[in-house]
Amino acid sequence: MIKTVIFDMDGVIVDTEPVHYYAYHQHFKNLEIEVSDALYASFTGNSTKNVYQKLKEAFLIEHEIDALVNQKRELFNDAFDTKEDLDLLPGVRELIIDLHENGVNLILASSASKVTISRVFNRFKLHQYFSHIVSGEDFPKSKPHPAIFEKAAQLSGNEKHECIVIEDSTNGVKAAKAAGIYCVGYNSVHSKMQELTEADIVISDFNSLDFKKVRDINI
Repeated sequence: MIKTVIFDMDGVIVDTEPVHYYAYHQHFKNLEIEVSDALYASFTGNSTKNVYQKLKEAFLIEHEIDALVNQKRELFNDAFDTKEDLDLLPGVRELIIDLHENGVNLILASSASKVTISRVFNRFKLHQYFSHIVSGEDFPKSKPHPAIFEKAAQLSGNEKHECIVIEDSTNGVKAAKAAGIYCVGYNSVHSKMQELTEADIVISDFNSLDFKKVRDINI
């Protein structure tokens, strides 16, 4: 029986990708570098620090990693606070509440920074539903490395076969499977150029999941 559901955040709980896209590309413009759509798509599931480590190597950027991260974060925070139409993805709040009310342990495992996670959770009042929050900034390697999901499973206090992960990115699915955890791929219209074939099942609508269906997943 499934006792813990581990959620990714960006592209699963909330679509902050347009805000990230704006912040990143404004910063790329400031840095005078041209990042292709394919290269940008490959960063999905990576922490901001890992993104800039890759960009620093690819474009020989002289700025320090921490400075680059802080500059992008400021652009993101300004845009996030002014984007009035930002909302949770359809059906996800109902799923979160349904799972929580039926005693399923919920954990967030997101590559986003703690600051960004906090902004999202405060804005949409999500703290009450999640027992733990795991941020990618605490790990030296981003998804597809499995460390973040291994930590989430450990914090759950349950066995891995009693946990599932919900992910929308290629790197996230690979990380879940590398951690040995059943993965539900969420095929979001907002997650472009992502390959979910390694997921155990793929859904396109959160209304297709509920407590009973999650509980009875046969692993």
